[in-house]
Amino acid sequence: MTVAPLVEQPLLAAVADARAVLGRVADLQPLYLSVGEKERLLVESARLAAQVDELRLRCLAEAGDVADKHGARDAGAWLAHATHLDPAAASADRRLAGALQDRPLLAAGMRAGGVNAAQARVIAAAVDDLPDRLGADLRADAEARLVDYAGEFGPADLRRLGRRILDVLAPEIAEEEEAKRIEAEEAAARERASLKFRNLGDGRSRMSGVLPTSTVERLKGYLDAHTNPARRTSDTSGTDDIDTGPTEDAKPDLNPDLARSPFHRRRAWAFMDLLELLDPDRLPEHGGDATTVTVTISLDQLRTDLATAGLLTGEGEETISASEARRLACQARIIPVVLDGHARVLDLGRSARLFQPAQRVAIRLRDHVCRAAGCTIPARWCHLHHLDPWSSGGATDLDLAVTLCGHHHQRIHDHRYTHTRLPNGDIRFHRRT
Repeated sequence: MTVAPLVEQPLLAAVADARAVLGRVADLQPLYLSVGEKERLLVESARLAAQVDELRLRCLAEAGDVADKHGARDAGAWLAHATHLDPAAASADRRLAGALQDRPLLAAGMRAGGVNAAQARVIAAAVDDLPDRLGADLRADAEARLVDYAGEFGPADLRRLGRRILDVLAPEIAEEEEAKRIEAEEAAARERASLKFRNLGDGRSRMSGVLPTSTVERLKGYLDAHTNPARRTSDTSGTDDIDTGPTEDAKPDLNPDLARSPFHRRRAWAFMDLLELLDPDRLPEHGGDATTVTVTISLDQLRTDLATAGLLTGEGEETISASEARRLACQARIIPVVLDGHARVLDLGRSARLFQPAQRVAIRLRDHVCRAAGCTIPARWCHLHHLDPWSSGGATDLDLAVTLCGHHHQRIHDHRYTHTRLPNGDIRFHRRT
């Protein structure tokens, strides 16, 4: 009796066939391919890799029983051990595998070789970030649109497109939803901010931190102002040298190679210089001229609680909430670039609206502490707040200023709260219901 051969499961057979075919060309080198053939090989092998990734992720999503069999924490942890993968990468693959189960269009894009794993992670995250209240249909439309975009854009561009996908699909609610997302991110950034120091034991210490972007941009502005090589001279007169060009009695740089030094090293030196130049008699001092910030915002956005503004940075424009822009306007040397509906500049400047040193002293002598009801933070540690906002044409007058600690200054610009001024001048906050 003849026994029929066992038919191998199709998925396993497909993988075996693919490996066998690639094995037959393992010793062939692409050296003698034409330019066109190399282009085709690179593109087609990348598409093949996406298809293989999708098949592996498809199985990984259903491999909970494999983890149970081996007592592993999850299928990703077992795969990392069995194939010597990086555990963090295997864990990320497991999360993507789960996302693909809920994103059939995205999975189909990978299966066809049109979406690679890096793009898929970005698209899945962008769709997941959309609020549930927008409905399943809109989320499906966003998924489909981003999968189409994957044919033209890489992960970084897809991430930006994903953040603004509502501008295309639902422009009538895009601004409000973007403002809610930005405010949530700003609150999370402040809540999760960290700064750590570790002594390396060789005369150096490592400093690492995760800070809000607006804070980092302010620090970079300070440091970049100190990275001019001409500032580091052997002059010990105590004056702050400015690069005015060569002179007959110009002194040589302490470090003649400074101009050729990497910028990150020059920034480190600038940070050291900045700390040395701080006046200890003025610490802590939070009400001085913080920095120059350029914010672009339309008139309608300026008057709206749930709106966004643009913060010009060294790398382009960062989006911040309108409430954050109004808060910065009280503390920083802000240059508001207010735009009308046609993006024409209506007003540029007004840094003179900052309180002058004599005014600061008078206000702090008057208030003594933060004027939020019940707060006892000393006035010299507080910010100065315009009671009549600059966005409404307020003036920089003593009777229109109040001292607020950092916490309450942020709260007075938080649209989730209202506030009233008590007869004694204190500010009382109320959560909106």
